[in-house]
Amino acid sequence: MTSLSADFDELMRRVEAGREFAHASFEPIFYLVIRPRDLLEVKRLMPAWTAKLTNAGWRVETFSIAEHIADILRGAPLRNVWLAADRKDPLAWGKTNAALANALTAQGRLQARLEERLAALEGQTSTIMLVTDLEALHPYLRIGAIEAQLQGKFHVPTVFFYPGTRTGKTRLKFLGFYPEDGNYRSVHVGG
Repeated sequence: MTSLSADFDELMRRVEAGREFAHASFEPIFYLVIRPRDLLEVKRLMPAWTAKLTNAGWRVETFSIAEHIADILRGAPLRNVWLAADRKDPLAWGKTNAALANALTAQGRLQARLEERLAALEGQTSTIMLVTDLEALHPYLRIGAIEAQLQGKFHVPTVFFYPGTRTGKTRLKFLGFYPEDGNYRSVHVGG
């Protein structure tokens, strides 16, 4: 079993080398697959990894899924309705999760934010985007659904810090307990 630092170093070697052309298309999408039990350690290592990238000549951009989810939900038009419903029936988790998932996916709100950020980076050489806090997608959606909708929009190397396990070369299990999914067009390291 490799260490997180060794996995990160391997990931960066692959980013530096670029990706091979494949039948599905060439986009610089990379996943650092992290065992769920190592999430806190990754958060502790993130400042050191960011500094390492900066020292290697990269301009590092970070997109926190958790921050954007919180911002979307904080500004949702139905927020007061949700809070009132929660006070009436605080254990209706199914309804709550469905409402929150709808707020994130309606009009592709979360996806649009990532797409906008990627578009702003187009043409910027030596820039890398780190997409963090994917665990905040649970139980609303999975990153594969967003990645698929953004095909053709990744113009800078984009690294997703994916909490889960690998079950093959291209198959991943989000958080280690969701059903495996092989609909990723990315390079996977770790896990």
